[in-house]
Amino acid sequence: MRKDNIFGLLFRYIIDRYSSKSISRWFILSMDLSIVLFVFLLICLVKSPLFFMYGVKVNLLLRLCVVVLLYMSAFFITKPYHGIIRHAGFNDVVQIVKSSLLVFVFFIVLRFISIAYPAFSCCLMLNTEMLFEIALVAVLMILMRVCIKYLYGEFFIDHKIARRNIIIYGAGSAGIIARNALLQDVHYRYRIVAFVDDDQSKINKSLNGIPVLSAQKALNPEFVSDKDVDHLIIAIPSIRVRHKQAIIGRCLELGLKVKAVPHIDGWIDGKFTSNQIQNIKIEDLLEREQIELDKSNVIREIEGKVVLITGAAGSIGSEIARQVIAYNPAKVIMLDQAESPLYDFQFEMKNSEPYKRHVGKMEFVIADVKDADRMEGVFNDFHPDIIYHAAAYKHVPFMEEHPYEAILVNVFGTKTVAELAVKYRVSKFVMISTDKAVNPTNVMGATKRVAEIFTQSHSNGTTHFITTRFGNVLGSNGSVIPLFKKQLEHGGPLTITDKRIIRYFMTIPEACDLVLEASAMGTGGDIFVFDMGKPVKIYDLALNMIKLSKIENVEIREIGLRPGEKLYEELLATKEGTLPTHHPKIMRAQVRKYDKEEVDNKIEELHALMPTCDRFKLVAKIKEVVPEFISNNSVFSELDKKSDLKTI
Repeated sequence: MRKDNIFGLLFRYIIDRYSSKSISRWFILSMDLSIVLFVFLLICLVKSPLFFMYGVKVNLLLRLCVVVLLYMSAFFITKPYHGIIRHAGFNDVVQIVKSSLLVFVFFIVLRFISIAYPAFSCCLMLNTEMLFEIALVAVLMILMRVCIKYLYGEFFIDHKIARRNIIIYGAGSAGIIARNALLQDVHYRYRIVAFVDDDQSKINKSLNGIPVLSAQKALNPEFVSDKDVDHLIIAIPSIRVRHKQAIIGRCLELGLKVKAVPHIDGWIDGKFTSNQIQNIKIEDLLEREQIELDKSNVIREIEGKVVLITGAAGSIGSEIARQVIAYNPAKVIMLDQAESPLYDFQFEMKNSEPYKRHVGKMEFVIADVKDADRMEGVFNDFHPDIIYHAAAYKHVPFMEEHPYEAILVNVFGTKTVAELAVKYRVSKFVMISTDKAVNPTNVMGATKRVAEIFTQSHSNGTTHFITTRFGNVLGSNGSVIPLFKKQLEHGGPLTITDKRIIRYFMTIPEACDLVLEASAMGTGGDIFVFDMGKPVKIYDLALNMIKLSKIENVEIREIGLRPGEKLYEELLATKEGTLPTHHPKIMRAQVRKYDKEEVDNKIEELHALMPTCDRFKLVAKIKEVVPEFISNNSVFSELDKKSDLKTI
């Protein structure tokens, strides 16, 4: 075997064997003391070139002992040798400076002592020599750490981990913290090629030797290609949502992977490391500016009250529970028929902050809203003051296949809870509805509209029934985003029903914020509509998710509209209008008022048909209650044709 190969293998073995280990603190201390000794001898040699030729005098040995003793005392107090050299930074420099200042103080003290005992002065260096010793030792200690850190990065790190060229958006304190964290990462070798900032006073300057550029100059194909940039990190924790989305959109066009520094509240123990940098998710592109709530209204509504939440293990119900518990209710009853999800939610609430501190106010109840006797027992046990009714079947194609279940839960489950609310004199009943109840084209939306009509007609002076209506929420069970994520995990394809289809989206916390605010302002018989922002094209959503995933060659496949699905969701029926409220994102719908007796009769007729389990008869009756219900892409469309013939 060739000699150079032997040395190469030996070098590689040493690197692989010791690259993950830290240098012993005692070794660092010995290196620091060696520097002290070297500088002392250097000063002696400069002062007297014949020093080594004629031997060492006793007083020089005494001076050396005093200098070493001073430095050891200072080192043991300030502990500059405790730092991990591969991660040396400003704090290590500060410790070295403190050591040097302490040595200087010790020397001054000894100098004053030598005035009282002149014989002791022979053991001390001259003032100028000592100052030169202190300064040079400090410089060499810092230089040693810089060299070791550089060599570690070049030989122990670079050979086995990938390099990444990074742009940091934000040249403020968060940007500097992000840079420092990235440079200490042991999994990747990051090279910060530029900072980007919107502050004109910072542009064309440098930060730690890194240029600060404008977005126009850095976020363009030429710069990205020339610098081989593959990542951009947004380091402005308080950035406005629209600005953030614009940056993400531009990065996706350039093929960059985007990450962000979280708000300081999300840092672990107030400290920040590179593994806390978060990947940008599709939710960030759909996020909206934070809602400003008048919390005094919500506090007045909930504080000291017993609150019942049905469907509490679901996406909306669970978030309502999390928010309600913060407003100091007397008790929160979280009710659901789904055993495992409710158990998981119970575990979360009882074992995580800030909820576990309210564990004494929590009740978790397994019950089915369709079971009148069981629900009566719940009302009798807890006597709720406020009800948030989120229990419902909501999957459009599934309910189109099983209309009996949709009617049983969405209509008669709501009826059961609503009638008990009246019987037990509940002050407010808040029903969580959907935009699919507007001009419904499917069984699910139509049953929710029937529930709206029923609750609205039963509002009285004691129990106020309030309906909140909104569109899709990000991350809810069964929504399109979790579906796309699962499909991406398997390499695609992403399936969409139609390239033209659009939907409204809001985050679950935002939707629940508005539910609580609307319930506080409702006076009974109200249907509140939320400002859902701009509709989102599902095809564009799929494209952006593919770009964010960085998975190549993922197909987007059209599969056609599903039964009951429509291209465009609406928040208001054609005959409805809205009135503003004090909250800009909440409108009061102007809807037709239904006579209670008329509604009750229709519901009784529907109930009489339930034992038949004839889905066409059941859906036909729903269409009588909700005349605007026109089925789309469904087997029930023939019922609309028969209705048209009767009209003719």
